[in-house]
Amino acid sequence: MKKHSLNTGIGRLIELEGREYFYFSGTSYLGIAQNTDFLDVLANNIFEYGSNFGQSRKNNIQLQVFDEFEEFFAQSAGAESAAVFSSGYLAGIAAWKSIGGLSQEVWIAPDAHPAIVPDGHQASIQLNFKQWKNHCFERSECLPPQSILIIGNAVDALHVEIHDYSWVQEIAKKHKVYLLIDDSHAFGIVGDGIFGTYSKWRHESIHLTVSGSLGKGLGLPAGIVLSDVEHVEKIKSTPLFAGASPGSPAHLQTFLEMQHTYEVAQEQLKENIQYFYERTAFLTQVVGYSDFPIFRYTEDLWVDKLEKSGIITSSFPYPHIHSPKVNRIVLSAFHEKEDIEFLADILDNLVS
Repeated sequence: MKKHSLNTGIGRLIELEGREYFYFSGTSYLGIAQNTDFLDVLANNIFEYGSNFGQSRKNNIQLQVFDEFEEFFAQSAGAESAAVFSSGYLAGIAAWKSIGGLSQEVWIAPDAHPAIVPDGHQASIQLNFKQWKNHCFERSECLPPQSILIIGNAVDALHVEIHDYSWVQEIAKKHKVYLLIDDSHAFGIVGDGIFGTYSKWRHESIHLTVSGSLGKGLGLPAGIVLSDVEHVEKIKSTPLFAGASPGSPAHLQTFLEMQHTYEVAQEQLKENIQYFYERTAFLTQVVGYSDFPIFRYTEDLWVDKLEKSGIITSSFPYPHIHSPKVNRIVLSAFHEKEDIEFLADILDNLVS
């Protein structure tokens, strides 16, 4: 499939070279970036706060909305404290820098996002997640008690896997465990409401930190770190936090005001996922979960055939330019039932 350039924003429909296509790609899972109610409130808040706030969070003039956002998000996620950044990538770097030197061992899952991989380390890409998990158990049994940092994603959005980290508690019976999870593709979808997986993996035997982008499911140009108070204060005392501009205050304020909109969008997304999952249940070429908005399909030839039928899906080689293509269908709350029915009908025709 050839690459296309757009001069407008992305929604359920996009126009390419004069033709309209249904868009089943991207990361706007809750459709917040296209939600008109959200945009109306955001526009008012932009007039209130301006289009950007370039001052350090350590400046003598502070905007209260940053503290309010952090307190609300942390409490809702089940964490003691939070630090908001201008991007998920920056939040991930701040997270690993704050704990990277505390452990004798660093174990990194094969699909861990580069943002949470410490300098000088690399993910275990030669293993899949299950193999890596088993390797962690084997390694933990061989080692004497010590500090271990375990790093991974809450979900693998490319290969469409929702990961379980409850097994880390077993390792923590012997070792001091720091667990760093990237929730970028979990916020808004997996975990506690729209607030990710922190409460799911929180345990008294584990030093837990969750970071991630808020720019996908939640539609905010910002990133966040969730952890205990002591850890977050350590992050906020670093030059990385003090020297970086924060996220957009107008967006953060709009988030605080629009919780009902998020709840409605999440319910709509769940309905869309369930409908598509049931509609394609007998297509062995389509793989996914009944509660996650990304579905992989195994037929490379379908990419162009879907495009010719008026449907744009996600397709690109990963992790390298010469790697096999990863082909995915991404659902959003902005999709209508008729859109999904049209897509499912096309898929049925491709199989028959």
